[in-house]
Amino acid sequence: MKRSAVALATAPFVILPQAAEAATLSGEALTWPFALPFGGLLLSIALGPLLCPGFWHHHYGKITIAWSCLALGAIGWFAGGAAVLAALVHAMLAEYLSFIVLLFALYTVAGGILVSGDIRATPIANVTILALGTVMASVIGTTGASMILIRPLIRANLARPRNAHVFVFFIILVANVGGALSPLGDPPLFVGFLRGVDFFWPTTHLVIQTGIVVVPLLAMFVAVDAWRFRTDGVLATAGGAAPIKLRGLINILLIAAIIGAILLSANWRPGIGFDVLGTRLEIQNLARDAVLIALALLSLWLTPDEHRQANGFTWEPIREVAKLFAGIFTAIIPVVAMLNAGSHGPFAWLLSAVTAPGGAPREVAYFWLTGVMSAFLDNAPAYLLFFELAGGDAMQLMGELSGTLAAISMGAVYMGALTYIGNAPNFMVAAIASERGIRMPGFFGYFLWAAAILLPLFGLLTILPVAPILSAH
Repeated sequence: MKRSAVALATAPFVILPQAAEAATLSGEALTWPFALPFGGLLLSIALGPLLCPGFWHHHYGKITIAWSCLALGAIGWFAGGAAVLAALVHAMLAEYLSFIVLLFALYTVAGGILVSGDIRATPIANVTILALGTVMASVIGTTGASMILIRPLIRANLARPRNAHVFVFFIILVANVGGALSPLGDPPLFVGFLRGVDFFWPTTHLVIQTGIVVVPLLAMFVAVDAWRFRTDGVLATAGGAAPIKLRGLINILLIAAIIGAILLSANWRPGIGFDVLGTRLEIQNLARDAVLIALALLSLWLTPDEHRQANGFTWEPIREVAKLFAGIFTAIIPVVAMLNAGSHGPFAWLLSAVTAPGGAPREVAYFWLTGVMSAFLDNAPAYLLFFELAGGDAMQLMGELSGTLAAISMGAVYMGALTYIGNAPNFMVAAIASERGIRMPGFFGYFLWAAAILLPLFGLLTILPVAPILSAH
């Protein structure tokens, strides 16, 4: 597993402090061609498994490195080696490291929880698991809920000839939308919490909107799954009578310890840290990451090997996520620099798109633009970008601009479900399901599935008076 896996494990609660300040790379003079390596990497992730699956599986790490080196080489040619090194150090230590460590910890610990027994793959059983995971996501995080429930759901549905829809809805609900009510649930909300947003603000301000999305999603799933279950009638009698048991309970305590470590690091600020080429590393964040790694290792020590074997647990999914997201965080460096340049950079149109001539925020634009960028640039950086575009003052955003903060939060969390790279658990769930024999749709296939399911609901959120997005100003 090694360093690559450890590096990726902290993704769900990535800390993104002042990216523009930490690196010396200025985005004002950059132009759109510097974003081409990032676009090339995304296209490789999308088309590689579809067009040449065997080659991609054996060489995706090398392909990722090639695009990353091209991005760094372009920056070096333009701004010099010192700027490249400073930007890379910031991306890896201030953003990627915490991102991957938490993912690694949750993946490892949740992988030791074994739900045994026979679960019949009926629509009622499946929707119960999805509903349970949706609730769990705001308590133990989208990654934690996904890793606990994905394997029993796979075992229950593996024999069905048409089962990919189950896992598409699982990604949407458990790995994304369900995490909207707590900073522990989804990385963007945790970033907001670290920026001063009250812990229970999402709970009190997003519960109605989340219900508007979740209830129709569960209803749609039941309709689709019931139809396919009837056509798969030969499997209707599948399943045994072995009682459902929960094993590896020590890992539930370890997940609670992970949550405690995250909360403690957010509230304990001793003001101690050191700089690495312009990137400041705070002692509380380093201590948190060390604790998370220790908890993961403790899980490996305390959990019987047969629990992970029964889960079909391997390191390949987290290894793949680690490598691909390391490349994403590297290739996206010039894109983030150009976005951070604001009105002085090539993406100046973005600021004008979310601001009315009188200076008032356009909440509909915040919702959709945050969402689109979350789908294709990862939702935590997208949330931070628009949080800063809206002024970056948590008190003001929770007060007179609460509609803007709600729009940013919903766009980041909900629309992170539109692609496999919108939120780290998405890719991990897809990798685990594919490894266990589920014929998951490719990048574009999943996008079409998710867009067809979600875009009508997002349109509903835009026009309903109960939603905080009241007008485009």
